[in-house]
Amino acid sequence: MILASIMPNSPARKPRPWGSLIVFLIFLMLLAFLNVGRWLDKEDPLQKAAAIAVLSGRMPDRALEAARLYNQGYARQVWLSYSVEPGATLQKYSVAYIGEETYDRQILIHQGVPESAIHVLDPAIVNTADEMRTFGQALLKEKDRRLIIVTSKVHTRRAAALWKRLASKDGEAIVRGVSDDPFDSMHWWRNTQDALDVVREVLGLLNAWAGLPLQPAKP
Repeated sequence: MILASIMPNSPARKPRPWGSLIVFLIFLMLLAFLNVGRWLDKEDPLQKAAAIAVLSGRMPDRALEAARLYNQGYARQVWLSYSVEPGATLQKYSVAYIGEETYDRQILIHQGVPESAIHVLDPAIVNTADEMRTFGQALLKEKDRRLIIVTSKVHTRRAAALWKRLASKDGEAIVRGVSDDPFDSMHWWRNTQDALDVVREVLGLLNAWAGLPLQPAKP
C-alpha cells in the first residue's frame, strides 16, 4: 500500500488491435478458400438461342450436355471448335490423330442430334479465348444473337469473363455447366482433379481480368 501510494500512476497501456485484425484476416482467407469452388460455378438461366457451342475438353461430358439441350429444343444448331494440335506435331512422326471435334460429332449424332445441325467452325483454336472469338464471329451471322456455351461447372465463371472481354459485342452468351458434372464445389480440396481445376481457373481469371497478358506457348 505504501509503495503504491508513492509510485506515480503509470498510464494505462492501450490494447493493440493487430491481434484481432490478424485473426479476422485469417478468417476471411479461410472463408474464401472454402467457398472458391462455389464462386467459380456461375451458370446463367437457360433461354432459347441460335446455337449451342461446345467448349473443347472433358469428352464426352460437354457434348452429351449439348445434346441434352438440343433435344430439349433450346437451339437448332450445335457448334464445335477444333485445334490443329496435337495432330500437327504427331503428323511429323507419321502418327495418325483424329481430332476431338470428330468424337464430339459422333457423340452428338449418337444422342440424336442430326448431322446437318452440327457445325465445326473455323479457324482452328488454341485455347478458350480463341473459342470465344470464333463463336462470337459465327454469332454475328445469326438473326438471334444469343448463344448457349456448354462447359464444365468449374469453368463457367472464367468462360463468362472471357466472353465479356472478347465477344460481348457480338451478342449474348448463356454459360451452362454439365448437369451431372462430378466437380464437388463444396469440398473441392478433397481430390487432386478438383483442386487442380480450381487453381487453374483462379489463375485464368486473374489473367483475363488483367487483359490476357499471358498467352499460350507456341507449339
